[in-house]
Order: sequence, then structure tokens, then C-alpha cells
Amino acid sequence: MTDKKMMRLGVFLSGSGGNMASWRHPSAVPDGAVNLAYYQGLTHKAEDAKLDFVFFGDGLYISEKSHPNFLVRFEPLTLLAALSMVTTKIGLAATLSTTYSDPYTVARQFSSIDHLSNGRAGWNIVTSPLEGSAANFNKPEHPQHDLRYRMATEFVEITKGLWDSWEDDAFVRDKESGVFIDPTKMHRLDHQGEFFNVQGPLNISRSKQGSPVLIQAGSSEAGRGFAATVADAIFTGQAARADAVDFYKDVKQRAEAVGRNPNEVLIMPGCGPIVGDTPEEAEAKYQEIANLVVIDDALNYLGRYFNDMDFSAYNLDAPFPDLGDFGRNGWESTTDKIKQTAKDENLTLREMALRSTTPRNEFIGTPTQVADSMQAWFENGAADGFMLNNSVLPQGFNDFVDQVLPILKERGLFRTEYEADTLRGNLGLPKPENRYTQRAKLQSSPK
Repeated sequence: MTDKKMMRLGVFLSGSGGNMASWRHPSAVPDGAVNLAYYQGLTHKAEDAKLDFVFFGDGLYISEKSHPNFLVRFEPLTLLAALSMVTTKIGLAATLSTTYSDPYTVARQFSSIDHLSNGRAGWNIVTSPLEGSAANFNKPEHPQHDLRYRMATEFVEITKGLWDSWEDDAFVRDKESGVFIDPTKMHRLDHQGEFFNVQGPLNISRSKQGSPVLIQAGSSEAGRGFAATVADAIFTGQAARADAVDFYKDVKQRAEAVGRNPNEVLIMPGCGPIVGDTPEEAEAKYQEIANLVVIDDALNYLGRYFNDMDFSAYNLDAPFPDLGDFGRNGWESTTDKIKQTAKDENLTLREMALRSTTPRNEFIGTPTQVADSMQAWFENGAADGFMLNNSVLPQGFNDFVDQVLPILKERGLFRTEYEADTLRGNLGLPKPENRYTQRAKLQSSPK
């Protein structure tokens, strides 16, 4: 085992791939989003490669304009439970909304996954950006952006509190004496807050890793503050290294300001590698993927970020329309970025729509070029690791694992064997101590 800092790698397994037209690619599995055998194969590939975790996204509202991979897909925690039965070391992470869930249920669900997997669960905390979600959950309206983050902050604190309901040595299970638990080590939360009242205790014990790894992907002002306060790992989406460096520095400083160790807050930008034997071949692969998307679908995809806005009324070849603050109650940081990019680069609506479906990044090239770019980000304060999000699956992921990953391992940037058997252990994160055990230690220590 080495003390050298290692790159962390997760992979987003999103059906046939991140591109909305990926299902049309010759190598794609069109029903990948609901194909268990397919997901098992990709997960085994990731585990054999020693990646930290696989990740599955989710959403709570669809329409006929949705990304094909989003129209039908597994409920992600059910999928994690299935994958926990056929894996042993790789982390299993998924999205679950705080806006349309209950803290007690979520604490129980993720703790169950953590037990089933022997300490390999991760929760990507989202607040649900799509306004249409409210109508699926008997809600009169979708909460405003910053309100959703206030709700999420309280929600996560409750969930973490429930995960501490039982101290690690609470279950005696002594057959001779008939003592099953030590009741002094069972704790009710008795939370009464602005949005939730939850008594507890949770009816499942702490897991091998203490509690699931918490992941967050907010890049807005409210999102950054929330992530810096609660997240163990943060997904982000900067396309250029300079922007990623700024984000990295900002969030690490925020984490330190709230009393956290910034080294225990992992920043993992999205990375969509497209690999070719030559730079020209890699570019040709990019163009092949981009050309799969027809303009009407691209407009629909773009419109989803703006609460299913209909862009067909606008001139395709005129400058991207001035939308003011429209869309800021959904994917706030994303819509702000779209509007700013269109303005800075003087893009037409057509160009911006196509760009949104097939974004360019710094990870397109030969295996060595891709590895060089990842190393530069990792060693220059832009990333602690990466969230792989391949435009086309399984081809894009296979190309990365087979051609780029061996270079990273050869350079000593990525593991050749798992260091631990929990997700926290492999990410280099400590097991959180039960709050009540910690409190008892402080009270009993000499003054």
C-alpha cells in the first residue's frame, strides 16, 4: 500500500450512454437502461478495472421529449440491491431526491443497501430540478431553487442522525443471558425542524462503513454551499481546466470554513473521454456521435433544462435567444452556463442545441493524450478524480478501460488493487464515528 495520492474514478452508467442519440450508435444496446444483464456486465468490467464506484442517475418526471435513456429506467436503489449480490469490492451509488422523499425512508433504504453490499453504498443527493415532478407526488407546486436546498440541508442532517440511532456495539445478542441489546446505546433523534419532525430510532443498525458515502452535484451558489457542508464527494461539470481549478479551490475553501477537512471532500469533474489511435480518429468518433442527433431532438434536450421550454418558435440560425432569468428554478448552474456560453461564443440556437447534446471537452484524443489531460487536471488542483460519463456505452467505457486506464496505472496515478472492502475505504475517507459514542468519550475524558 502506498501513501501517494491516488486518482478516484467512478463511472456513470446511463443506459446506452450520455448522448441523447447514443441508442442509435452501431455498438449501443438500445434497451440498456432496463437491461439487468447489461448493467451487470458493465459493473463487472468496472470492478475488474478497480474503479471506485458505479453510479446510476434518476429523475422523477418525463415527457415525450425526454432523453431516451430517461423514458424508462430502473428505480436505482432496486438496481443497487441487485448489483450488490454479484459484486464484492466496487462502490454502488445512486441518485435519490430530498424534495420528493421522506428522511426516515431514505435513511432505511440506503442503510439497507449499505448492509447488503457490506459497506459499499453511496447516495447522490439531489433536490430535483424539474418542475413537472410536483405533479407526480401530489404537490401543489415545485419548491423554489434555494428553498429546495434549505429543505435538503435539514433532510440530510436528519438522515445522518438516524444512521447513528444505534452505536456500533449496541447489539449484544447473548443467548445465555437473554440480552439482545444494550438499551443505553439506542438513541431517538427527536428532531423538530422547519420542514420535518422525525422521532426515530431507525430500525436498522450502522453499516460496516458507518454510513453511506454522500455525493452532491450542485454548482450554483446554494449548491456549492450545501455540497461543501455535507458531501464526501462532489460531481461537477467544468469543460475547461481553468474553470475546474476555480471550482476546486472555491469548494475546498468553503469546506474548510465550516470546519471540515478539505482533503476529505473529493472533487470529481465529469470526464467524457473519446479515444482513438490517432487524434484524427478520436475527432472522427466525436463527429460520428454528434451526427447521430437530429435537430428537433437537440431542441427538446435543450428545452428540458428550461422546464420543457419549446424552442421551436425561435429562429434556429439567429443568435441564442435572451431568456433573462427563465430556467433558474431548475438546473440553475446549467442554464446559467448555457446562456453565458452562447453569449460568449456568439452561438446560434442551432449551434447551442447541438453543443448541449454532445459537449466537447479536453479528453478527446489518443490514449496518451487523454491520460495526459487527466493527469494535468489531477496534479494541478482541478480534480481529486473523475466521474466518467461516456457518450456511448459500452464502447466509450471499454475504450477508456482497455486503453487509457493502463497508462494511468503505469504512471502510479491509479490503483492496481483495491485497498479496502468498503467504498469509504477505497476513496480514502474515514469511517464517521457514531455521534453518541463520540459524545460519551468526550464526557468521560479527563478535564
